[in-house]
Amino acid sequence: MTNTADHNNLLARLGNAIDSVTLNQVRHILNNLSPPDVAHQLETAPPKFRRILWELVDPEISGEVIHELSDEIKLEFLREMDSAEVASLTEGLNVDDIVDILQQLPDRVIPEVLLAMSVQDRQRVESVLTYDEDTAGGLMDTEVITVRPDITVDVVLRYLRRFEEIPDITDNLFIVNRNDKFLGNLPLSKLLISPPNTTVREVMHTQVRAIHVDLTDSEVAQLFQRHDLVSAPVVDDHQHLVGRITIDDVVDVIVEDADHSLLAMAGLRDTEDTFSSIGKTAPRRAVWLGVNLLTAILASTAISLFEATLDKVVALAILMPIVASMGGVAGSQTLTVVIRGMALGQIERGNLNWLLSKEFAVGAINGLLYALVVGCIVSLWFQDATMALIIGLAMVINLMAAALSGTLLPILLKLMKIDPALAGTVILTTITDVVGFVSFLGLAAIFLT
Repeated sequence: MTNTADHNNLLARLGNAIDSVTLNQVRHILNNLSPPDVAHQLETAPPKFRRILWELVDPEISGEVIHELSDEIKLEFLREMDSAEVASLTEGLNVDDIVDILQQLPDRVIPEVLLAMSVQDRQRVESVLTYDEDTAGGLMDTEVITVRPDITVDVVLRYLRRFEEIPDITDNLFIVNRNDKFLGNLPLSKLLISPPNTTVREVMHTQVRAIHVDLTDSEVAQLFQRHDLVSAPVVDDHQHLVGRITIDDVVDVIVEDADHSLLAMAGLRDTEDTFSSIGKTAPRRAVWLGVNLLTAILASTAISLFEATLDKVVALAILMPIVASMGGVAGSQTLTVVIRGMALGQIERGNLNWLLSKEFAVGAINGLLYALVVGCIVSLWFQDATMALIIGLAMVINLMAAALSGTLLPILLKLMKIDPALAGTVILTTITDVVGFVSFLGLAAIFLT
């Protein structure tokens, strides 16, 4: 097994190898890694190396490798394959992994790939493709082992020995009746220690939380986290067992949600490739820079309303950024906490008033604290008690406004079906800038004119 230090240096070694030794040697280095490690090397390679490395991947593991890649890089390779190549790529993969690959393809291409598959694979994949990719149905794997409740443990063990291998991450067998209605599960640990003549009904667990096929993937992840699940059954409206979800799929959901939240708050897509080309990266970032420019112009317009006041007191121009900056940071703190709470399913109608009151109180307390601190600094700096009072009051107003905005904004955006992580930061910054400037300059206009 290649150690961590070797992994960290592999890209440099491969880069040198491409220039100095035969590609067969490079192929040997690459294909001695596990599929996840091969995928990692592809993702960390600049575009000029990535294409070469992909061509060197052993076809026997290429399907597992492409499944491990991020969506953008995965699509980059899939676009250059015909339907037969994609079908060949998916051979031997679990149904949920095949579906993940197919969902990256244009809709018009998917039927062609399905036709190129074996009949058995096609039927299993089509049953999952009917569900939205962001639901339990889109996550689930249809490969499950089921048994009846009236057979003995000995019969179950003999039944299992008939399999060449059991599905990955199998910690439970699922119990169904003759109509495939889910009844409970039988942990493998319980199966191994139970007397052979014991019936499944005697040792099965019936208090099992089955996941509805239409539950969102984020809610599925919350259930796995809350109940420390390794796998869970998936049922339809009639409680029929249709598949199972395993922890590896849930980890992918958690990582994707974290990526989305992190990148969206900077106005970037969650499929952003670190090494994507300049031609792709520049336009994507330009869009939200343009939006930010519009909001900055709005803030500048608010300042221009107090041009006469600014002309009279130079100190206002020096101190003005302090109020807006403090409000922006305070608002971002609240916004981040609220978006996280929404993602974890912790914020509901019943606790919203308490949360709003708490954040408002925190904003008021911090506003008063820093109003006193900044007021003292300004008083000593400019020898002007009135200016200290103005900036102190503006600080309190803006931090309380930031707390209210940071709490209510993501909730309102979600009601409008707008992603709070994507739009929240830009809107919040505009609000705190405008409120900070208007409160500070408005108070100055009142007290100094």
